[in-house]
Amino acid sequence: MAPILEHNIRGASEFSQPQQNTLTSQLIAPEPEHCPGPESAIAGKADSCAGCPNQTICASAPKGADPDIPEITNRLAGIKHKILIVSGKGGVGKSTFTTLLAHAIAKNPEIVVGVMDTDICGPSIPKMMGVEDEIIHVSNTGWTPVWVLENLAVMSVQFMLPNRDDAVIWRGPKKNGLIKQFLKDVEWSDIDFLLVDTPPGTSDEHLSVNTFLKDSGIDGAVVLTTPQEVSLLDVRKQIEFCKKAGIRVLGIIENMSGFVCPKCTYHSEIFKATTGGAKALAQEMKIPFLGSVPLDPRIGMSCDYGESFFDIWPDSPACVALTEIVKQLRVQIGPTSGSKTMPPLNAWGLSGDLGISFGISAGLDKPNYSP
Repeated sequence: MAPILEHNIRGASEFSQPQQNTLTSQLIAPEPEHCPGPESAIAGKADSCAGCPNQTICASAPKGADPDIPEITNRLAGIKHKILIVSGKGGVGKSTFTTLLAHAIAKNPEIVVGVMDTDICGPSIPKMMGVEDEIIHVSNTGWTPVWVLENLAVMSVQFMLPNRDDAVIWRGPKKNGLIKQFLKDVEWSDIDFLLVDTPPGTSDEHLSVNTFLKDSGIDGAVVLTTPQEVSLLDVRKQIEFCKKAGIRVLGIIENMSGFVCPKCTYHSEIFKATTGGAKALAQEMKIPFLGSVPLDPRIGMSCDYGESFFDIWPDSPACVALTEIVKQLRVQIGPTSGSKTMPPLNAWGLSGDLGISFGISAGLDKPNYSP
């Protein structure tokens, strides 16, 4: 059940100026591209620090752990599982997959799912969830996320913008400050799953999420790609990033893997897997292959309308594929991963009385998405 909302603070100055640590506020110039971070043990001493106006400040500053980490760990103690959705390539469907995965797990009313949108400059989760016009609220316990369903909550910078078309033009430290607030100040409560949608690449956002969540525990990352080699090139880098950062790769998913015609069910390859696609990459890098999701134009339409694809088009081959992927993901997370014991298979909405119902609810007609 969604918590009671006290009052909204859209446009409040604290949103436009996320909290920063004292040292960051003392810097006299923006951090360079390869900056190790002002709090790093090699701050002011690394090769990339040469010529930086902040070099003296960083080198002489005291080093130590971020004092907010224990508070973040305490705030997230009630979350059983934390999963990152990543890809080195943009446009492969991370936000779409995050939305679909959240709806798939939330089909079980006994499981509470949270989605944290860390794509600060390109937030699209609110649109796909049908809540882009909502605003966040604050109470004496912290920020309250937007509740899409009674068991599905979302937090995104989109909820803080005065206008939906406003651009977020922030440098790394400001993005990091907001991500920290999403973790430290948002009242996630005792949810079962926190899905973290990330921007493409291996940027500040990824480093921040990993740093802030390290002590509270990350179950792992799901890596998304499309079949063609131009996508796999960047995905290899993402996987290497996860290895270096100590993030377990739960598996790789091939999105847009062919097109199944909704009328005749004929399968066509839109993007050719010239080098074997995600399955070959999984074998090469010795990581699990979770499955392939075919293209379905109705997924895009359902996201545009903010509808649950599982509810509207349950007979789609993409729904069947996604259900199998959720099963595989459950296996990878394992029975004892996270802070508490994993729910049984039927609690994931995969079988039994609590399973995903592929029937349309009584009285609910399929929307006409035809042009």
